[in-house]
Amino acid sequence: MDKPVIAVTMGDPSGIGPEIIAAALADPAVASLARPLVLGDRQAMERGIEAAGVSLVIESLDGTLPPAAPAPGVLYLRELSHLAAADMVYGRPTPAGGDACFRYICEAARLCLEGEAAAMATAPINKESMNSAGHHYPGHTELLAELTGTEEFVMMLAGDRLRVTLVTIHEALAKVPGLVTYEKVLSTIRITHQSLSRWFAPNPKLAVLALNPHCGEGGMFGGEESRIIAPAIEAARQEGIDAEGPLSADTLFHFAASGGYDAVVCMYHDQGLIPLKLLHFDDGVNVTLGLPIIRTSVDHGTAYNLAGTGKASAASMKAAFVMAAGMAGQGAPGRGGEEASNR
Repeated sequence: MDKPVIAVTMGDPSGIGPEIIAAALADPAVASLARPLVLGDRQAMERGIEAAGVSLVIESLDGTLPPAAPAPGVLYLRELSHLAAADMVYGRPTPAGGDACFRYICEAARLCLEGEAAAMATAPINKESMNSAGHHYPGHTELLAELTGTEEFVMMLAGDRLRVTLVTIHEALAKVPGLVTYEKVLSTIRITHQSLSRWFAPNPKLAVLALNPHCGEGGMFGGEESRIIAPAIEAARQEGIDAEGPLSADTLFHFAASGGYDAVVCMYHDQGLIPLKLLHFDDGVNVTLGLPIIRTSVDHGTAYNLAGTGKASAASMKAAFVMAAGMAGQGAPGRGGEEASNR
């Protein structure tokens, strides 16, 4: 069976996306796992190859896919933009660059939905530049949810030692308590369980965190644990999901990082991402669960201060591609062919 096609979006041309993609795909151990197809800008990728200090030759593919046996040292590129030099100055995001990022993402989603690609792996974008181009989304996750018609989705950050999923994502901290509802907690637990069961760990064991310090200390520090989180956990357990909690975040991560749980369901962004990035700052992967397609991503930003220097780590980009290839190899949603239809 042919190796799966992985659509790789170039990300912000003013950031480190092009060079970390070049560094990742120049590694034969990474590129050989699948058939990478970069969606981006030729000049930006040529500059990224130079910055990364690797030997890759670009072959443009307009409407076609990488061959079943990709040639070593070749980067297959679908050119979706032809940006001016002024729109690719390192560290200076522009509306043109933001619009190009938007088009890369849309094309990757289309390829996955139509079965031409088995998964997509995304390099970082600048949300401000994308919004300045008229595309008003907080980030990749919300855009992909709209493109795929997905109402319930979950952000997961993952590494070898820890996986975390989020009940709320990019929200002001003051708004979080009102957004932590019974329905949202239960939905996050369900999607985490279903996705991990399919791709990562059969019958996963989940830890569900409290919102307040010390699980609310019997109501002294808040009542969300008894009113919302505990009932949602009990409902999940009645469905056969192995979920424990509410558990206090100040102690739980020690046990999760030691292998006691397959994932931790967190109530808000920093509750999960601080410990995840402490352990997996370089090699963490962002995975969007609940979509009808596979999407992985780096778990860092555009790193404008490093763009063009060749000093940016490609570890997260490599890990995102490896994870996408591994998930796609299991007959992922959106993948065409007999394997997908039999699942």
